[in-house]
Parts: sequence; C-alpha cells; structure tokens
Amino acid sequence: MRLSRVLITGGSGLLALNWACCMRASHEVILARHSRKITLDGVSVASLDLESDATLTKQLEVIRPGLVVHTAGLASVDLCEQQPAAAMHANAELARNVALATRRLNIKLIHVSTDHLFDGSRSLYTETDPPAPLNVYGRTKLQAERWVAQENPDAMLVRTNFFGWGHRYRQSFSDWIIYSLRAGRSVTMFDNVFITPILADVLAASAHELASNDERGIINLAGDERISKYDFGLRLAGIFGLPDGLIQRGSLSRSRLVAERPLDMSLANARARQKLGRNLGSLDGFLLRLLEQESAGRRNELLTAVTE
Repeated sequence: MRLSRVLITGGSGLLALNWACCMRASHEVILARHSRKITLDGVSVASLDLESDATLTKQLEVIRPGLVVHTAGLASVDLCEQQPAAAMHANAELARNVALATRRLNIKLIHVSTDHLFDGSRSLYTETDPPAPLNVYGRTKLQAERWVAQENPDAMLVRTNFFGWGHRYRQSFSDWIIYSLRAGRSVTMFDNVFITPILADVLAASAHELASNDERGIINLAGDERISKYDFGLRLAGIFGLPDGLIQRGSLSRSRLVAERPLDMSLANARARQKLGRNLGSLDGFLLRLLEQESAGRRNELLTAVTE
C-alpha cells in the first residue's frame, strides 16, 4: 500500500510538526490547521473542520490523502480534569468524526492514543491488558480508542509516550528540562513515575512502516527502556552537556497536580518489535538524535513555525 500523501490533524501541535519534519522528504505532507497559522518548509497547510463528520468527509474528498494521522486533542491532563466535557469533545468526539470520514472514503487512519490508560499498579503494559484510567484525560482517550475501533475497524491505534522539539506556544517535556537547565533553573522530577519514551521521529517513521503493511488495531510504539522521569532528566543532561546538579528528586505524592496520575505508564513494545523486525531504540540514541536535530536547525525552525 502506497500512502504518499499524508494529512496530519492537530497541525500546530508538537507531535504533528515533528511528524511532518520527519516525513516531508519522502511524502507529500499536509498539516491541518484550526486557528493558528503554520509555516513549515516542504509542507502544505489546509484548514480542516473536525466538528462534523459529513463536512470532514467532503473536505477529505478534495484533499484526497492516502493516510490521515490524527494527533488533534486536548493533551493537558489537569485541564482535562477541570473541563471534562471539553476533554471528551476534543479527545473522543472529534476522533470519532475522523474515524467515520476516513472509513467512508477508505483512507488509512493512524489514531494517536496515549500511555495514560492504566492505573500504574504494574509495569510494561501490553496491548491486551485491560485499561483502568485514573483521570479524565485517560478516560476520554480510552473512549476515543473505542469509538475509532468501532467506526473504522481498519484504523491503527498507537499508544505511546513521545518527546521532541516544541514551539513557542507549546513546550515538550524535553524542552522544559533543556531550557530550564540552560537558564540555570533547577527542576524537580519524579523518581517514582516510570515511562517508556520514544523520539517523535522514530514514532512517526515506525507508524508509517506499520501502516504501509496494513497494520490495524492497538499497537504500542514506545522506546525499549523503562525509566523514571528523574533518570530521564539525568540522561538528557548528560547527552546535552547540562548541569545535572540542578535536577532535584521529587515524588508524585508530594506534587500539587490537579488530576490523579499513574505511577507507572510503561508500555511493552514486543508486538511492534516483532512486526518491524527490529528494536525501537534506546533512550541515549533518541537523545543523541534530539541533539543532532538541534544542530541541524529543527529547534529554531519549529520555534517560528506557529503564529497566531
């Protein structure tokens, strides 16, 4: 299956922008915008209405993508907790519209989900483990998965935890650490919260390869290493030559976050490794690529890519 024209929803988000940067040399990439303006070399931009599946179907008929990557949604865990109706709309109802429209037009769909679907009582969750989300964000993303699978059974649902360069309106997890340490500010990071992070570009390339092989259903696209957020910060500081003495240990139980969060969000990637015939990659490898991206101009390009 050739999926050469790719439409990415949530085009001003950091995942969509990094996804576009990764794929623009080999694919025709179209970023779907809502309100903010997007300017990115080698990438087209289109206004898209996700509020109505009927309207979206008509728009997709004109754009004619071979693949839609759905990244749009409300990603702030605490804001979702405070605004559950808005979270359900942005994360689940819009995803259902995308699933309906892509199924009608027989367009391959990659739906990007989350690792926030479990209660964190164990490690390395598989695709078949029963979800038990602790917060509104997780519940709305789980509902999105269910609606997408129902309305478009051929869709690929990607569970992940990614990082990459952000822009002026949205910093990534790695941005926050890098910018803070470069400014001489200390950061407190949880030593009892575990993730399996993956670089956005590796996520994008792996997802495209699986979609080209007509993969469908739930699949974990996560890094090969389970690591605490504190240790993630130390590893990043080491690769970037930043002062790791500014990284302070913290505990989730002492935080003042609004929403309850799981202690362990790590995902097992054995199924993806088997399908791809390779490992997804080590954290040090991802961080070295992040550093190389900065040297090549990715950070500066994305900082100016999104405007009001």
